[in-house]
Amino acid sequence: MRVLLVEDDDRVAEALLPALTRRGFTVDRQATGRGTLDRLSGVDVVLLDLGLPDIDGVTLCRAIRAASDVAIIVVSARGEIDDRILGLHAGADDYLVKPYDVGELVARVHAVRRRRGTDPVGVGASSTEIFQTGDVRVDLGRHEVTVAGDAVSLSRKEFQVLALVMAAGGAVCTRERILAEVWGRTWSGANRTLDVHVATLRTKLGRPALLETVRGVGYRLGQA
Repeated sequence: MRVLLVEDDDRVAEALLPALTRRGFTVDRQATGRGTLDRLSGVDVVLLDLGLPDIDGVTLCRAIRAASDVAIIVVSARGEIDDRILGLHAGADDYLVKPYDVGELVARVHAVRRRRGTDPVGVGASSTEIFQTGDVRVDLGRHEVTVAGDAVSLSRKEFQVLALVMAAGGAVCTRERILAEVWGRTWSGANRTLDVHVATLRTKLGRPALLETVRGVGYRLGQA
């Protein structure tokens, strides 16, 4: 997923760029408002600070929305309700107030993409898609999982976690993304809940190496 970070504060950008990159995003930074419209091609999500030095962020938000259907998440220190309403009316899909947790930002990015039907195995996923690795087969349309031809009974969330990881094809699925896609939120015990679901999947599938843990990040597809 390609992200354009429109942020003039070097300290914020220098902290956020590597954090998002570690979570699988491709991130470009734009330090000023002017020139932003020229960099929208191929961008999936714009993270837009409103306090830019050369142009009002709300004005830029309106211009981005007029030029493109790209997802826009405002990330701003302006936290008053009137500011949030103004940003959303200007065309933003979501509004996050600084300071924020990077995990929450990532969850919101995936939630926005899911609502738009552009995140894999989310609302817009094709119901006819089939994923297979080794003898493990996931059929989204039938909501069916088989191992060596034998059906395996999974709960709805177990199925979604498995489908998400398999659809990634070996790329890392971060914990934040899985929680956003499958549960739609995060909470204090969320990581433990996810770990339990993965452990249950490994047991039910009889393929403990299929879901590989990437320590401190998330999960990816291993060997069936």
